[in-house]
Amino acid sequence: MASSSSAFPRQTARTRGFTLGVPRQVTVAADGSRVVFLRSSHGEDPRNALWVLDVADGAERMVADPGLLLGGLAEQVPAAERARRERTREVTGGFVAYSTDPSCTTAVAALGGRLYLVDLVGGDVEPLDTAPEPFDPRLSPTAERVAYVAGRGLRIVERGGGDRVLVESDDPDVSWGSADFVASEEIGRTRGHWWSPDGGRLAVARVDVGPVDRWHIADPADPAIEPVTIRYPAAGTANALVGLAILDLDGRATPIEWDAAAFPYLVDVDWTDNGLLVTVQSRDQRILDVLRADPDTGTTSCRLRQEDECWVDVVPGTPTWLDERLVTTVDHEGTRRLAIDGKPVSPSGVQVRSVHADGAGRRVFVTGSDADPTVVHTYQVGADGSFERLTDGEGVRRVLGVGGDVLVLWSDSMDGDGPVVEVLGAGRRVAAIASHRATPVVRPLVRFGIVGDRRLRTALLLPSDGVPDRPLPVLLDPYGGPHVQRVLRSSGAYLTSQWFADQGFAVVIVDGRGTPGRGPAWEREVRGDLAGPVLDDQVDALLALAGGDDRLDLTRVAIRGWSFGGYLAALAVLRRPDVFHAAVAGAPVTDWALYDTHYTERYLGRPAESPEAYRRSSIIEDAARLERPLLLIHGLADDNVVVAHTLRLSRALLEAGRPHQVLPLSRITHMTAEESVAENLLRLQVLFLREALLAPTRDLGPGAGNLRSVDRSPDVG
Repeated sequence: MASSSSAFPRQTARTRGFTLGVPRQVTVAADGSRVVFLRSSHGEDPRNALWVLDVADGAERMVADPGLLLGGLAEQVPAAERARRERTREVTGGFVAYSTDPSCTTAVAALGGRLYLVDLVGGDVEPLDTAPEPFDPRLSPTAERVAYVAGRGLRIVERGGGDRVLVESDDPDVSWGSADFVASEEIGRTRGHWWSPDGGRLAVARVDVGPVDRWHIADPADPAIEPVTIRYPAAGTANALVGLAILDLDGRATPIEWDAAAFPYLVDVDWTDNGLLVTVQSRDQRILDVLRADPDTGTTSCRLRQEDECWVDVVPGTPTWLDERLVTTVDHEGTRRLAIDGKPVSPSGVQVRSVHADGAGRRVFVTGSDADPTVVHTYQVGADGSFERLTDGEGVRRVLGVGGDVLVLWSDSMDGDGPVVEVLGAGRRVAAIASHRATPVVRPLVRFGIVGDRRLRTALLLPSDGVPDRPLPVLLDPYGGPHVQRVLRSSGAYLTSQWFADQGFAVVIVDGRGTPGRGPAWEREVRGDLAGPVLDDQVDALLALAGGDDRLDLTRVAIRGWSFGGYLAALAVLRRPDVFHAAVAGAPVTDWALYDTHYTERYLGRPAESPEAYRRSSIIEDAARLERPLLLIHGLADDNVVVAHTLRLSRALLEAGRPHQVLPLSRITHMTAEESVAENLLRLQVLFLREALLAPTRDLGPGAGNLRSVDRSPDVG
């Protein structure tokens, strides 16, 4: 245990949370002959190479090596690419994205501010002559040319040479070909241009950020650096104006027409042989329209409308096609069900999480959960609408790619040594893509539970070297909010939690109301109040677990979290000091009026229309109630949950005379990918929690102490 105590923080930092060396971003050729993927060379190598697996013999080939192409030079990442990586929480380097033709014979990818064309069969790599700082390259279906973004415009580079502007803007507020902030941060659409199936035209998004408020992010550690100006659509304020046009290769434009005032959110664009689909959503998110667009005239007609009195969820992978029938989801009989042409086909009780289809619209697969939300299975949808579960056992499975008769599955369980990526052909395993993931020095020992009238799913982790003969201090380690589920039968989800347990804590994780996996009604329990139901479920689960297990010491309870979890941690000590005795709140949302439109308004409405919902959910006015140790941590360069959240709460706490600690992280964004920061944040949190729980009534001192002391005293008590 001493070894894991000292080694784990550095190991998890160097491996980016054990994500390095794992196959990712999988594409399967339309005929199933090849599987293309990214992977780094080992578990501490942050640079991904481009690989191909030949299905016939299962052999892997590296086809593009970033180290060789960079020639030993440091990778220079353009600003637009850095922003995209922030939105997708991308923590790796090298090749982080690529685009192929349907047959996967050719790929294009960006590296170090250049574009490279890769022959996936022969292995040749050709640099393309482009404008400076090319971004988001997309290969045409015929593999003859590449579309990419540079500056505020979209450009075309021919395979044989020749680069030109397709469309660009002279207005500094207008850009073509990229996704807006809300689309990439909240909706899941990170791209802004799409090729037609024949490669002769493109659908291109036009984004006007003129109406969006300007915010400024400074670097207080270096006052000589000019603040960065961003456009941030805070709740209740203006969004970017987003349009769509069809562009011929000569630059002639045909605008796509829809009521953008009523449906300002461009959710998705899907252009296949079945036609051009444009999915749009109303500002209040209660209506989502799937439009069929005529690329010749720009006119649209509604193919399918979804309505809900609370909100319509955007389900990854939808809409898509099965033959010539439209595949979406529908909330019906308490279940998020797969629907074909609006009719539910999946059984009641199977909660659909995502949908995956091949490019030809012949095969559709679903990732979802049935009776046990901690287990995630893969299902196949038949041409006749049949619905068959393909996976068994207790674990988490995700579809990574589909093509021909080949299916690539990612799976993890509590019994394995990390995720496994399998290539299945005609229903049988034909190969496994090797993983170079580092072996964690901790191994999670998780006790799963179901507690209370609401049947809350819980996970309990205790020290791996044995539990002492006295009760343990408790550490709640939740996320607790929408879109993120923590209690899953996946060992990789508990590595950090087990390390905290090995420091002498009983670690408790709870998925309460609002979290995914238990159906639409469960998720909608937080409508109008992101605080009360969420906090109540954490408290109820904790008390229920402690009532049946005297190893949990309810006189010493702490809570830690990041982002929504940081909000929940601060909320807990402010409103329930009778239960929680200390909190570590990382990048917390403290005032929901400061967070973005699409996320916040889905749950709370607009501030002017629902002021009481914002008052209930925000915690600034609770500052005077603080009577427990609170550590606030925030990256000063965070452009998602800006540091103003923490600073406003800190000011309110100071004005109320409430002692607390603030740890500002210079040049750190919403991610903490920098190795030294990520490593020492874990150690500092343990030191703070020990200080707080050993002497909860004492004034807070500097709190850091000797970092090495964390390795010498694993038991808090």
